[in-house]
Amino acid sequence: MHHILQQDLQFFNLINQTWVHPYLDVFLSFMRNSFVWFPLYVFLISFLIFNFGKQGVLYLSFAISMVILSNLLSSELIKKSVKRTRPCNEITLEGKRRIIVHCGSGYSFTSSHATNHFCISTFLFLTGINFIGRWRYLFLIWAAVISYAQVYVGVHYPLDVICGAVLGIFSAIMGSIIFKRLRIFA
Repeated sequence: MHHILQQDLQFFNLINQTWVHPYLDVFLSFMRNSFVWFPLYVFLISFLIFNFGKQGVLYLSFAISMVILSNLLSSELIKKSVKRTRPCNEITLEGKRRIIVHCGSGYSFTSSHATNHFCISTFLFLTGINFIGRWRYLFLIWAAVISYAQVYVGVHYPLDVICGAVLGIFSAIMGSIIFKRLRIFA
C-alpha cells in the first residue's frame, strides 16, 4: 500500500506542479466549478421534459437518484471510513503543492466530483443513445476533464479521482441495467 500511495503522490506532483500552464490554471479552475455547468443541466432537464414528457421526468428522476446514491456512497460511506486528508490540507506537502481554488475541509478519497460526473455521464452514455447520439462521447470527456481538474487545482490525488470514476461508472452500469429492465424510456 505504501508503494501505491508513493506513486499516487508522484502523479499528483506531475499534474499539480509540472504539467502546468497559466491558461490551464484558468481553464481547469473554470471546468471544475459546478455553477459553470448549471446551464447544461437546465438544458438537459428542459430537453427531456419538453421532448419526452412523463418518460423524460421518469428518466430524470432515475438519473438524479443514481447520482444521489453514488454521492452518498462516496461522501458518506467511503470518505468517512477512509479519512484521507486532501492534498491541499496535507501539512507534509506545505510548499510542495499548488492550490488554485478554495480547499474544502472534507476528506479526499474518493472524489465526489469524479463519482458524480462519471455516474451521470456513463448513465447518459449507456441509456441516452436515442436522444443524444454521437454527442454521448462528449459526456465522458467532460467527466474526465473535471476529474483531472480536481488533481490539477490541488484538491485531490489521482487515486481519489480514479477510484471515484470507477465508483461512478460502476453505479451507472448497475443503474442502467435496472433502468433498461424497467423499460421506462423507450
